[in-house]
Amino acid sequence: MRSIVFLVSSFVFAGFAGCNNETSKTLPILGSREPVTKVVDGKTITDTLYHSIPDFELLNQDSVLITNQAFENGVYIANFFFTHCPSICPTMQRNLLKVYEKYKGDERVKFLSHSIDFRHDSPAVLKSYAEKLGVTNDQWQFVTGSKAAVYNLADSYMVYTKEDSNIPGGYDHSGYLLLIDSNRHIRGAYDGTNDAQTALLLDELAILLKEYE
Repeated sequence: MRSIVFLVSSFVFAGFAGCNNETSKTLPILGSREPVTKVVDGKTITDTLYHSIPDFELLNQDSVLITNQAFENGVYIANFFFTHCPSICPTMQRNLLKVYEKYKGDERVKFLSHSIDFRHDSPAVLKSYAEKLGVTNDQWQFVTGSKAAVYNLADSYMVYTKEDSNIPGGYDHSGYLLLIDSNRHIRGAYDGTNDAQTALLLDELAILLKEYE
């Protein structure tokens, strides 16, 4: 299995690491950014356009089309997996389950797991997987779509995904859990196979939620 790759620039990583101290009250916005100049009330001002997750439409475990609008009124945690993954997925999903159980019933927090196995992971397969994992409400969505739809989204989340018949399971991918805010900006990335990183996700999720109080 390829080592985990997160495709962001070094200056973004530096900003991310700098927010891991106890005194930090806000999280960075990860990814690219560019200045945008516009005229407001006759004055020219420069604003910043941040990287964001694009619109999407995917089929969930209940065979219902899910769009980005389902995640507009709060924050969510996204990842990429496949149900018969023999390596990192079981650990990653169990760690994400810890976060789900802590925030179960909290409408501010949702979860979105994208299957990268567009051949095998039908809605029925995803439904069975979710039930076995212990997901009992629609707060956590498991979604599938065409290869182009899911893999292009992975690029937008800046995580690695690839078909590879030479490795166990036939797919290679990173195990990051991505913390996304209500503006679809990436506010944190955490190794889902690592207990300490999962604890950090819980801490920084609480910080992010304070922005909306």
